[in-house]
Amino acid sequence: MTGAPTDPLALFSVAGKVAIITGASGAFGAVAAETLASAGARLVLTAGKAKELAVVAAACRQRGAEVEEIAGRPNSEAACDAIVAKAVERFGRVDILVVASGKNDVAKIVEMAPERFLDVMDANVTQSWLMSRAAGRQMLAQGEGGKVILMSSARGLLGHPAGYTAYCASKSAVDGITRALGCEWGPTGITVNAIAPTVFRSPLTAWMFGDDERATTTRAGFLARVPKGRLGEPADLSGPLLFLASKASDFYTGHILYADGGYTAG
Repeated sequence: MTGAPTDPLALFSVAGKVAIITGASGAFGAVAAETLASAGARLVLTAGKAKELAVVAAACRQRGAEVEEIAGRPNSEAACDAIVAKAVERFGRVDILVVASGKNDVAKIVEMAPERFLDVMDANVTQSWLMSRAAGRQMLAQGEGGKVILMSSARGLLGHPAGYTAYCASKSAVDGITRALGCEWGPTGITVNAIAPTVFRSPLTAWMFGDDERATTTRAGFLARVPKGRLGEPADLSGPLLFLASKASDFYTGHILYADGGYTAG
């Protein structure tokens, strides 16, 4: 006897779970929302852009999900507490947190004002910390564990010559939060992990998938360092997300999961 489950696919079920997703109108947030919606989760979606949020929420409802929309960003203690309170008011609990909100601001360090650096750090680091804190309090009160999934990047591990000091620093800090909280909450049943993609298809990167000279030259140079030999697609993030949001990952915490086609391995 190996002890392997007789129904291993059941380990990946999130049916009926309540998931908060911040930055739900963004590329990763929308993938997370639609993936969890299709898997049967109940959703609380937040984003700063109400119109774009409504589009994602409608797509999730078409997939059969119950959805609560909150137009706003997790940019203060009060805002984060209010998001969690709304989830509890609507659905009675919180089981999953996906922090997909964030930003980048590319500039050489000698040309970047300190305020711009701090703005990136606030969006990527402070908001991840505040949302984890607010959702974690609720999960701890429930006493049944939970799943926290933060948004990192291959740039949390690797530098970039094009003016990424703010972004790289912020994602390294997200990695630190992930590891520290994984240790802190380990005994409670709350797992904390991060997904760290490299370039994948989104409105911001759509140009890299084109056929013009700039796209083909840039893509060829980048893919020379990607063992899988292609850029990422949204579906490449769905599987890792479902794993980290479900019982299948109960023994995994404090990990940075690189969705990068092997980019960080070489």
